[in-house]
Amino acid sequence: MAEQEASGTVAEEARIDEDILQVLQDMANRLRVHAIRTLCASGFRSASEIMSVLLFYIMRYKLTDPENPNNDRFILSKRLSFVNVATGWLGQGLGVACGMAYTGRYFDKASYRVFCLIGDGESSEGSVWEAMAFASHYSLDNLVAIFDVNHLCHGGTLPLEHCVDFFQKRCEAFGWSTFVVDGRDVEALCHVFQQAAQVKSKPTAVVAKTFRGHGMPHVEDAENWHERPMPKERVETIIKLIESQIQTKKKLNPKPPVEDSPQINITDIEMTSPPDYNVGDMIATRKACGLALAKLGRANDRVVVLDGDSKNSTFSEIFKKEHPEHFIECSSEQNMVSVALGCATRGRMVTFLCTFAAFLTRAFDQIRMGAISQTSINLIGSHCGVSIGEDSPSQMALEDLAMFRTVPNCTIFYPSDAISTEHAVFLAANTKGMCYIRISRPETAVIYTPDEIFEIGRAKVVRNSVNDRLTVVGAGVTLHEALAAADDLSKQEDISIRVIDLFTVKPLDAATVISNAKATGGQIITVEDHSSEGGIGEAVCAAVSMVPDILVHQLAVPGVPRSEKPNEPLSMFGISARQIIVAVKCILMN
Repeated sequence: MAEQEASGTVAEEARIDEDILQVLQDMANRLRVHAIRTLCASGFRSASEIMSVLLFYIMRYKLTDPENPNNDRFILSKRLSFVNVATGWLGQGLGVACGMAYTGRYFDKASYRVFCLIGDGESSEGSVWEAMAFASHYSLDNLVAIFDVNHLCHGGTLPLEHCVDFFQKRCEAFGWSTFVVDGRDVEALCHVFQQAAQVKSKPTAVVAKTFRGHGMPHVEDAENWHERPMPKERVETIIKLIESQIQTKKKLNPKPPVEDSPQINITDIEMTSPPDYNVGDMIATRKACGLALAKLGRANDRVVVLDGDSKNSTFSEIFKKEHPEHFIECSSEQNMVSVALGCATRGRMVTFLCTFAAFLTRAFDQIRMGAISQTSINLIGSHCGVSIGEDSPSQMALEDLAMFRTVPNCTIFYPSDAISTEHAVFLAANTKGMCYIRISRPETAVIYTPDEIFEIGRAKVVRNSVNDRLTVVGAGVTLHEALAAADDLSKQEDISIRVIDLFTVKPLDAATVISNAKATGGQIITVEDHSSEGGIGEAVCAAVSMVPDILVHQLAVPGVPRSEKPNEPLSMFGISARQIIVAVKCILMN
């Protein structure tokens, strides 16, 4: 719909009461004054009329209960009581809105709608268009994206300037019902949002032509005022001018929401039965993870799993086969993380996402912003380290532990067999905050019995004796290398070593590591299928750094890896049982 067509539609439809329109305009001006004062005159905004119409005329919510599950949702790059996710830098908000809208349409089957305000500069981010494609594919007709086209940015004007028809064509090309409107006209905005509510089977885009600093002499639509302070006396003059245009003291209360969201419970999810594995069974932790997710889905009907076009490799296809209506294919990692954050907001879903661990690096900005928003999502990274063998080095995650260790309040699981993997999945489902589960491609032996108990922050001493002379700390595939080394050293050299399975890298069980190190001569070897920077070795070093007479020796993947045949990479890159044996002998000889 072209801009002139939108204006014509307003004239043809039943006009909104003039008093209501005046109150909306007055509230827009009050918002404008608040923005100027709050920002200490360091910037002028262009969306006051849009915000006034949305918050006080269109959206349905309980003002006294901002977390009410029936409320309409609003996404903005700010952290407010009614804004569920901090989207930080530009381009992330629409993906989060997609997750909220998907949950509302397909899981809650509720009436609430989702609104997302997007800057025109922000729309140059590729993640915006990944979200646009996602919303169209899944027919999210409860989602409205508002493009604030004011054509100004930090350094001047944007390339498309005020060409709203370009935005219109782009949105329509992505399958969105699209309206173009004068973003300064509260009546036109009211009608456009009302029309958007009637659209079925596709999301709606509202392209609003706006002017930054609207109504401010020598500031409106002027360059170089973004984040630029203005003299206080001039600010007061502008505020007085805006306040002189306010004609009423009336306020509009938002309409109450439709109370049709289901009551849910996603706490204290328990295993329906013990893990069904025997000691010695050979199974990859990636497959055990897929089986555990399917089992989790049987235990609670609010579990959702997202995947980035890797379900046959991550084994999330097992979950999809059993719970197809709770599986979301996202294709791209950045948008997948954003959608997962949206699904998890307001505690509506237990959310897991699966992909190759190496591919999560491209979504790190979304991950860190999810942590800042204190959102509970669970990320599963498979194909970790050089142990994936013949796959390309581009798929070998050697930095994922370092990445997630920097994420505030993130729990990192690194299970070593199928039973510990199943426990990791259920523990993550019940853990508040972000969790990362690192799983591996190779088949490894089950070493724990089905009745083994696992806890976050508690390591397992899997091999020990009173004659142990050194402690080896591992996780995942390297734990099995450490056990093999221990067997060989005991049989061939009569050397006993202690072996610890960390289970969680963060929080790390420092007490168990320190006590066992002291009992074995103060010598620790860490061995990991990860870069030496930021991984298990450095985590253990940090844990023992204030304890005297403990030395840590690190075995990790050096340099840039390359593809190798199965069973060769660990030896090639110095983290196999053979290298552990050599390291033990060298330490004990000195």
